[in-house]
Amino acid sequence: MTYQFDFSSLLPYWREFAEGLWLTLQLSALSTVLGFVGGALCAIARADGPPWLQRAVGAYVEVIRNTPLLVQVFLVYFGIASFGLIVDANLAAVIALVINVVAYTCEIMRAGIESVHKAQVEAAECLGLNRRQTYWHVILRPAIERVYPSLVSQYVLLMLASSITSQISAEELTAVANRIQSDTFRSFETYIVVGLLYLALSFVVRWAFWGFGMLIFTRRRKLGTAL
Repeated sequence: MTYQFDFSSLLPYWREFAEGLWLTLQLSALSTVLGFVGGALCAIARADGPPWLQRAVGAYVEVIRNTPLLVQVFLVYFGIASFGLIVDANLAAVIALVINVVAYTCEIMRAGIESVHKAQVEAAECLGLNRRQTYWHVILRPAIERVYPSLVSQYVLLMLASSITSQISAEELTAVANRIQSDTFRSFETYIVVGLLYLALSFVVRWAFWGFGMLIFTRRRKLGTAL
């Protein structure tokens, strides 16, 4: 093997790597928040909505979960443009990621909602809780706690999958790496650095979710098992 590694040629590009890393975090954070809200609403609709809404949400979930994210990104980006609307690549990336992760969050949350025993709901009704209070205190909060590890894993995967948005010129970490390797011709070194950055970012995101879980889940905080 005669290949000579040369990481020094990448040092002048540290600012570009940092900017790409920061945009990756921004895309992931915004998509996670919007995806969780949308997924929770879809889960409620699918678990306790009228039949037509259950079918509509179910069809949406099946379509999204059985088509590639890359195709969804292209459909959003070029689909919006076909209507004459000029949309920034980063905004299109967020829209596509949210559309994707809502479907997966819906199914995870639906499993959590269905794990709540009906007797608990009946007890809440006997105590005089209205529908909103019952859903929040008796159904949603325990459901979120039960599926929290699965949600964390899904959102870490979302962060990694954001690399696909480089195909529509969203300037996240992978797009930056593509540009740098074309300038330096050090493809191997560039993607080694990017892989290590994604690995570090995954640990940071998991740690952040662990801290958040410890903060909001009292029982898990006592057990020390936020994830």
